[in-house]
Amino acid sequence: MNVLITGNSSGLGLGLTEALMEREAIVWGMSRSGCPLKPRFDDVIRDRQQDLGQLSTLEDGLDSLLSDCLRLDLVILNAGILGRIQDIAQTDVHDLEHIMRVNVWANKLILDWLIERQIPVSQIVAISSGAAVNMNYGWGGYSISKAALNNLVALYAHEMTDSHLISLAPGLVDTAMQDYLCADVDSEEYPSIQKLQQARGTPDMPGPREAADMILDLLEKLRADHASGAFVDVRQL
Repeated sequence: MNVLITGNSSGLGLGLTEALMEREAIVWGMSRSGCPLKPRFDDVIRDRQQDLGQLSTLEDGLDSLLSDCLRLDLVILNAGILGRIQDIAQTDVHDLEHIMRVNVWANKLILDWLIERQIPVSQIVAISSGAAVNMNYGWGGYSISKAALNNLVALYAHEMTDSHLISLAPGLVDTAMQDYLCADVDSEEYPSIQKLQQARGTPDMPGPREAADMILDLLEKLRADHASGAFVDVRQL
């Protein structure tokens, strides 16, 4: 199984990489920091350090990383950034532009590259969020970018007819993002944070590896039960 994952240096992306290696996949990874597993598993991980926010260098990075790849069974567009939880009126437009570059436009360039290089891809999963539809107070740039990502995937489903595309909200996952949300954000000012604080340390917020196994176990069901281009929240399955 050949898999491309973005943002696999930590969090859910790292969990997915670990889970896929157990399933004997070959993983091509792209992240700003690089995958820490590569020194131990150099024979099954192809890895490239790449800041996905630097759109001008992304195509060259893909050329280098995937130079020997003829087909992909799975692409997981996982890389993303949260931005600050704050009033949208207080959020600088340049910060919003950066969030959009990483969470949306980098994924567009990756999909365009796959189309241009005519690399067959069976399944594409873009990691979205419930924030794409909830629009909770304070989630500004993240909500906007994930809503745009959902629509980007829906549009590409019309054009990548040989691939099955899904935007997937994985539910609550205990990653470094939760350190910021649970420790540094005022939950009285931004009430949606309260449920995260309550869920942390419970089965409602699994760790990255547990969440990764859950996602991989759902892949066949996503293809069978949902039209290409759909948005799916695992908490509603």
